[in-house]
Amino acid sequence: MTVIRVGTEVPRFEGVGLFYDGDTPIPRPARIDIDDGTDTLRIHILPAGEGPTPAPVLWPLSSLRALPDRPVSELIVWSNDDPLPRLRLTGEAERRILAARALDLHNRPRMRGRGKLLGLAIGAVGSVALMMMVLVPFLADSLADYLPPSGEEALGSATFDQIRSALDDSGYGFLPICENPTGLASLDMIEDRIVKATGFEGDLAVHVLDHPMVNAFALPGGYIIFFRGLLEEAETAEEVAAVFAHELGHVDARDPTRIALRSAGSIGLLGLLFGDFAGGTMVLWLAREMIQADYTRDVEAAADAYAHIALLAADLPPSAIATFFERLVEETEMKGTILAHLTSHPEMGDRIEAARAATPEGRSFTPLMSDEEFEALQTICDYDSDYDPDPAEEEYEDLLPPGYGDTADP
Repeated sequence: MTVIRVGTEVPRFEGVGLFYDGDTPIPRPARIDIDDGTDTLRIHILPAGEGPTPAPVLWPLSSLRALPDRPVSELIVWSNDDPLPRLRLTGEAERRILAARALDLHNRPRMRGRGKLLGLAIGAVGSVALMMMVLVPFLADSLADYLPPSGEEALGSATFDQIRSALDDSGYGFLPICENPTGLASLDMIEDRIVKATGFEGDLAVHVLDHPMVNAFALPGGYIIFFRGLLEEAETAEEVAAVFAHELGHVDARDPTRIALRSAGSIGLLGLLFGDFAGGTMVLWLAREMIQADYTRDVEAAADAYAHIALLAADLPPSAIATFFERLVEETEMKGTILAHLTSHPEMGDRIEAARAATPEGRSFTPLMSDEEFEALQTICDYDSDYDPDPAEEEYEDLLPPGYGDTADP
């Protein structure tokens, strides 16, 4: 039988369900209806025993959302304005009518407090930036002044091993150190002449790594590292000596220690915030930071001034570094041969002019080494056929008893 109502009044929807208040796991029976004037679902919680009747819970229909992945025989809804309480409906009529009236029932709930969340995110990013740019450098500079020589040497040794590991592509685990005896003798000539001229009294560890990069850098603990590419690019021993004097200036001012501590502090801070980095990433980051140490203009100028004084005291021309830099600038178009940061500094022209200005006009200088000795320096990574870079095997054989290893019948 079909019933047709005449008039403007629409029958009010009424149903039943179970209400969970979000504080206790025990559901409460409830009657539900919809206030058509305000499009609000009203939940009338039935009183427990003879207790007072609770005030109805009012949920705007536009705020209702359904829990996903529920059986078709039930509908569990909640209000986006009050996310803890739940209403469970099992009646077909209740489920059908509510699904028809609450148009956003199956849509993603709207995000609340976007402005506050954005403000917190900006504040967090700003705090991290402040710590990395202000707090970490301040602590690193303070610690560098009090780090004992033994700690500085240990830091430099560990960083040197990480750089050798990060740059190695031979499969042996570490980038080789060049130790051709004749080349080492030429390198010692440069070190001795500069050190004696400056009166530097600290310990130094000067090495050449077998890598084509055109660069040199200093590490904590007196490490001065050349790459094979720089020695091959140099045209005179005086150019190499000028680079050595510059790096010695950084060592004397303990600049590498500050850079290493800042890099380690930044890595540790980011690790705390975003979780531990992969070991390879940490090594590559620290290696890059030390090889391409981003010193300030004042720090670079101080190292240059130290080098100018050291070279003049060693009877060597400061202009050698200017000649070397000018040639590097001219050859930057040769891909893969020049380390970009050497020529990217905007103050490079000022540094070249300062080196030339520090060289007295008309003064003659004592040659550093012969052409043959400079050639040996440039080939320090080559080995003669009669040179064994690892004599340990021969020394071990000298300790064996006579006749050991000879073939004999058992």
